[in-house]
Formats: sequence, structure tokens, C-alpha cells
Amino acid sequence: MFQKTTSHTHHITVGETGLSYRVDCGDNRDVIPTVAESSIDLVVTSPPYFQQREYSSPGLGNEDTVSEYLDNIVGTLREIARVMKPTGNIVYNMGDKIAGGGLQLVPYRFAIKALDELNLRLVNEITWVKRNPTPHQFPRRLVNSTEPFFHFALGGEYYHDRSAFQPGQKVKRGKPTKKLGSRYRHLIETSELSAEEQKAAHKALDEVIGEVWDGSIHSFRMKIRGIHAPAYGGQNGGRKMHIERDGFTIIRISGEPMKKDVIENPVESLPGNGHPAVFPVAVIREIVRLLSPPDGQVLDPYMGSGSTMVAALREGRSCVGIDISRKYCDMALERISSEFPSG
Repeated sequence: MFQKTTSHTHHITVGETGLSYRVDCGDNRDVIPTVAESSIDLVVTSPPYFQQREYSSPGLGNEDTVSEYLDNIVGTLREIARVMKPTGNIVYNMGDKIAGGGLQLVPYRFAIKALDELNLRLVNEITWVKRNPTPHQFPRRLVNSTEPFFHFALGGEYYHDRSAFQPGQKVKRGKPTKKLGSRYRHLIETSELSAEEQKAAHKALDEVIGEVWDGSIHSFRMKIRGIHAPAYGGQNGGRKMHIERDGFTIIRISGEPMKKDVIENPVESLPGNGHPAVFPVAVIREIVRLLSPPDGQVLDPYMGSGSTMVAALREGRSCVGIDISRKYCDMALERISSEFPSG
């Protein structure tokens, strides 16, 4: 059993912004049932890793087996799903455990268990690439420099503002040249397409080259039957149909930066903060912008040092944080209140 604590709640309004934050110090299995049903837009959290650090013993992360640990994690996730809005998103970050000289795949076992037992869909695995990973002294194992963030949704109508994700990205736009499309012309002429199909392909190629020249698109790709590998599944199903019917398909590229499932950011540390695993605020801010509306409500059921709440408030979202440790609750409150004084 987990160590029980007496719940203490701090509900604070930030100046005249209309934002508020609530810190509940207690077992999240006791606190989450007090959260209103269908009230949360986004959960971003990182549960204590399995047998990685001494958090609050006995407590989550100090179970004897991975199975026990995952049972506890997914049990809480089940309660979290109840308080989510139908458009809500849930993001879990988790690190792995090395035992007997090998990885235990704890994060992926968690994701599979969540999908098997809960009515959720796994939208993305967002990979955090650490620019400054912690070195180790094991000569027969590479340094671990990534961690997964699993993005779950309750259904197909989840909030998703792709334009707000990694807004600093830019696409280099060069001027087209007279050689644009010449490679595809050669491939068309040497392909297995019939004379009529080749004529149609050249015409379509002329049209899309014109779109690049007038700036309506950034670039394009062309796939030709018998030359390029066939596409399968998802949006590629339509491309496969075009190739089979017409002999070719053209993919227009708008020029928007490609939104990849990777965030590169250094590991953070806070002077004077004793938490052993501080969330990088910059990474969480990206997720908050992507997966919650501007007036949204964010929840972190394993609050720790309060990084999710700092990220949410900086992005104009109200937030709720829960932690079983009085030490971490006090630490988070001090950190948040110093940046966001009450009204």
C-alpha cells in the first residue's frame, strides 16, 4: 500500500489575469475524484520512474515488480480519463529501467497496458531528445539521450493546434530553377506508362511546376507507377489509387515547417531545487500550446517541482497540480508563487 498523507489544498488566483492554480498535497487517488468530471483539457505528467530514485517510500516507483508499478499507474490513468473533456489530451512521460544489464521497456509496457485496458487512442509518441544527456561509465552501452512522451486522446475530436507547435521553426525557401522537374520528366519518359498516361503526367508536372514558380506551393514530389514503391494505408491509400488509375500521383508541399514528433531540449536543473527529475519547462510549453486551448485547464497528477504548472501559466492556462510529498508541494508553491503572485 502507498503511504497516505493528509490532503491540503491551495487555490490561488494570479493577479488580474483570470488565471488560477490549485496545488493539492495528497494521494492523487484521493484527490482526482474531487476534480469535476469533464473539466480538464490537458494532462501532462511524469510519474515517478520504476525503482529509479527514492521518492517517498513506500510509494509509487518503489514497487517490487514492474507489473505492480504498471497496475498502479494505469489505475490512476483510469480515474484521470473520467475528468477529461471529450476533446481532452493526456501526455505521459516515463523513463525506462535497466535491470540485469538490459532495458525493461517500462514506458512501452505502460502504453500497451493503457491501450489494452482503457478506451484511449495513442495519437503520437513524442520523443524528447536531450542535448545534454547524463553520461555514464558503461563502455558496452550507449548513452541514453531520449525519453518518450505518449500522447493519448479520448476520441477523434481531440484539441490539436499544429500551427502553435515549435513556432520557431522556419522553412528555407529558395528560388526555383529551370531544372525544376527535369528528373521527373526523365522518369516519366523511361517509365512503363502508356503514351496517354505519359502525356497526362507531363501535363500535371507542368501545372505543379507553375504553382512553385508563382509561389502558391513550396515544392512537390511525384510518384510514378513501376518506379516508386507503392504507398499503403492512411492518406497514402488515395495516392495508391491515383498511381494505379493514372500511373502517377503528385504530392504538393505547402511550405509549412514539417511538424515532427521530436522536441530537442537540454535537461534542466533548478538551483536550490532538490527534486531529482525536473521537467524541462520549454518541452512542456510546446505540448501545452499544441494540445490545449488558450483558456484551457491543465492537470499534473504527479506535480513534483511544478514545471507543468509553470509551463501552463506561462502559456495562459490555469492548472491543477497534485503531489503526495509535502516537500515537493512546498517547493512547487514557492517556485510558482515567486513567478505568478496572487491577486
